[in-house]
Amino acid sequence: MMDKTIVKVAGGIGAVLGIREVFRRSKEVSFRDNVVIITGSSSGLGLQMARELASEGARLVICARDELRLERARQDLVKRNAEVLAIRCDVAVHDDIQHLIDATIARFGRIDVLICNAGVIQVGQFQSMQLEDFRQSMDIMFFGTLHPIMLALPHMRRLGRGRIALVTSIGGVISVPYLLPYNAAKFAAVGLGEGLRAELKDEGITVTTIVPGLMRTGSYLNAEFSGGKSGRESMYRVFSAMSSLPLLTGSAEEAARAYIRAIRRGDALVMYPPQYDLISRIHGLAPATTMAAMGIADRLLPKTAGSRETVTGESIDADQPSGGLWRTLTALGRQAEYRMQSQPAGGEP
Repeated sequence: MMDKTIVKVAGGIGAVLGIREVFRRSKEVSFRDNVVIITGSSSGLGLQMARELASEGARLVICARDELRLERARQDLVKRNAEVLAIRCDVAVHDDIQHLIDATIARFGRIDVLICNAGVIQVGQFQSMQLEDFRQSMDIMFFGTLHPIMLALPHMRRLGRGRIALVTSIGGVISVPYLLPYNAAKFAAVGLGEGLRAELKDEGITVTTIVPGLMRTGSYLNAEFSGGKSGRESMYRVFSAMSSLPLLTGSAEEAARAYIRAIRRGDALVMYPPQYDLISRIHGLAPATTMAAMGIADRLLPKTAGSRETVTGESIDADQPSGGLWRTLTALGRQAEYRMQSQPAGGEP
């Protein structure tokens, strides 16, 4: 009798999940010929999402601060037969964002999809940070998300439809040590995405909050590390290894596919890699437990206090040994550097 009950319950759950999946697929839209703006799309996740959309026939507008990397990304997408408009844009500068929106309308006449992906990562203890670090994070990852949305919305409203995606972070759900400026801005972006979805749901405009965990994109090269020299270098080795190991990270290619699928379906929220969804659920049920775990992590991490000097991961990487255990631990991340074009413009494998 018990076995039959278990089978019935399992069958019922399977039926519910199957119906849910059919319903979600019924809401999917095609991005063919859609005009899609992606901020922070010269490398990493932004570039990979652009590649996914290129394969669907979307018309792309990419932007970034570094013109050399931006041109490299444009050429990459053109080789994939995409129609691409590349605009140099610092999302922390309102006039740059206005130019991005105006140039998109001048070229394509409309905006169908906006993906706010631009970001910066600052690594170091709280006492290694300055007020300007928090301002920079908010300018890029909160206001640099809010401003494009505010300027794109009137064009979407004229169409009577649109899709908006905010790329946030697991750091916007669980605040982890050594990333406080980043966490604060990402928490704000999560709140913006969730509230905005509720307000726009009756206007034909769908908002999706994307919550990535660690992914292999080579982002550690572009991260900023603050503190004393030895602490910065130790923290760089830890951060780059954590951003490369398969159990802690996910494939950027798989993540991009998952995120684009969620935007196409109009999902409210998507987390990937899946282990971070589990971690988030545990945090929701037992926040004190996860905060205790963060305290243990803080005690184990290298100390960066003693200076507030900030350097890029790229500059630290240049002085690291060419072999040894660390090189082995970061092997997958280094492969991703070149696939995601996270290395300096003009760099060769």
